[in-house]
Amino acid sequence: MATSNTKNVLLKPIVSEKANIFEMSGVYTFEVVRDCTKVEIANSIIKVYGVTPDKVRVMHYDGKTVTRGRWFGKRKNWKKAIVTLPKGQTIDIHAGV
Repeated sequence: MATSNTKNVLLKPIVSEKANIFEMSGVYTFEVVRDCTKVEIANSIIKVYGVTPDKVRVMHYDGKTVTRGRWFGKRKNWKKAIVTLPKGQTIDIHAGV
């Protein structure tokens, strides 16, 4: 995925108890496209929310193996980005929820 691509790499914010606790200190969590880079994530945060992040950390998750009766399957692999904003900066990821 090229940096100049206009496609948004942020898929959705992760809403959990732990993520809500982190939001109080300016740390936000998103599910992102699996093949994007930290620079693309930072550029997408700037484009969508108008805030330049201090730090972007990423984690890769393997999909879980699931069983439905006698059939086995696997959930999709996914990537999580943890974005740290400068002190005093916030974004509203819950707007429209």
